[in-house]
Amino acid sequence: MDRVRVIGAGLAGCEAAWQLLQRGLAVELREQKPARRTPAQTSDRLAELVCSNSLRSANPENAVGLLKEELSHCGSLLLRCAHETRVPAGDALAVDRERFAAAIEGALLAHPALTLVRGEVTALPADDVPTIVATGPLTGDALAAELARLCGSERLAFFDAIAPIVEADSVLVAEAPDAPPGAAFFLSRWGKGLGSDYLNCPLDKEQYLAFLAALREADRAVEHVEDAHYFEGCLPIEVMAERGDDTLRFGPLKPVGLDDPRTGRWPYAVVQLRKEDVHGTAYNLVGCQTRLMQGAQRAVFGLVPALATARFLRFGAIHRNTYLDAPAVLDDRNALRGRPTLFFAGQITGVEGYVESIASGLLTALVVADGLAGRALEVPPATTALGGLWRHARGTQRAHGNDAYVPSNVTWAMIPPVDEDPLAPGQKRKKLGKGEKRARLVARARRDLDAWWRAR
Repeated sequence: MDRVRVIGAGLAGCEAAWQLLQRGLAVELREQKPARRTPAQTSDRLAELVCSNSLRSANPENAVGLLKEELSHCGSLLLRCAHETRVPAGDALAVDRERFAAAIEGALLAHPALTLVRGEVTALPADDVPTIVATGPLTGDALAAELARLCGSERLAFFDAIAPIVEADSVLVAEAPDAPPGAAFFLSRWGKGLGSDYLNCPLDKEQYLAFLAALREADRAVEHVEDAHYFEGCLPIEVMAERGDDTLRFGPLKPVGLDDPRTGRWPYAVVQLRKEDVHGTAYNLVGCQTRLMQGAQRAVFGLVPALATARFLRFGAIHRNTYLDAPAVLDDRNALRGRPTLFFAGQITGVEGYVESIASGLLTALVVADGLAGRALEVPPATTALGGLWRHARGTQRAHGNDAYVPSNVTWAMIPPVDEDPLAPGQKRKKLGKGEKRARLVARARRDLDAWWRAR
């Protein structure tokens, strides 16, 4: 019986171990608890939920809800246990965290082909046993140091600084010369590049000062990082705002080289949006990485006229973290380049969130099992949530290949948009509404995932 080693018994590691066991492989699961815990951990259980007890929306018309549905379709142990231990939480899938962890641990420990080895792993194995590293964002210092040595220190980050992402069709865009003054306009600075490279949200002086005041007064998350060292090139926008009234105007909100087509002049300040995905369905707020509370982000950025009704696909965040620059250091199988038997799964690969970590563990386990069985690489179609998340970690979702790789939850921007209905001669195209778009995306994803899973 072939043997696979899994380092880390969190969500990704436990899901990976289960999937390998289901495919007839022996699994050695390594877990540092109880010998060592991170400050966030309080239990010695496997698959401990260290933050919220919610796995977020269960509605399949939400990207993470679709991802849950797909995981269940593929036989996820953790999704099954989540449903078995569910507690009321509206349309969210929330669990009794103690029962959830106990159910997962019980299923794994009852399997005769699983060996649980407790104790901290301080070095990567030097043998040829296929190994999945799923140590999460709080990887121990010794192991992180070895990863830095193998990958290069520039390939390992100890924090992430993320700007919000909004849905493209929720931004007020100037589509006619008589559009409202605050509507966004497409233009690259000094006319460079393509005309649609950036979407610019103008602010006059009064609007800018109101935005600045609200930003300085807004509630911030994770106050204990006040004394943390920030890289100058990745400062939270609220930290920049504290350095002076004009710091943002001469930084990420600078209007230089951007002539508003309605006035022929530069605005007082500009919040620039740039495509987050190759399909143009999502936009990143350039330079607006933040650690404001989510409600505060809605309120503050909502003061920008073009973003008054913006729908957030992802909120900004900054916290200490460990994740690999996966597109640069991992190959198409999630294996470390140059170490074909050393795989990575979970948040260390740049996926954010409980469900995304489970998905990464499941997919990496399938890839490892397929390789041992002599099968070709068969990842889910790009039209599915699983496929989109996998491709995010490959870096293929970036609109610009040299963009920095940052962790992300699953979003609709990771999935290609649906084609609109073909037009009859002389017929005017009717724009699909948000609900119809989502329904079509879900239907296509279900169809394509089912076909892929059946083929397996």
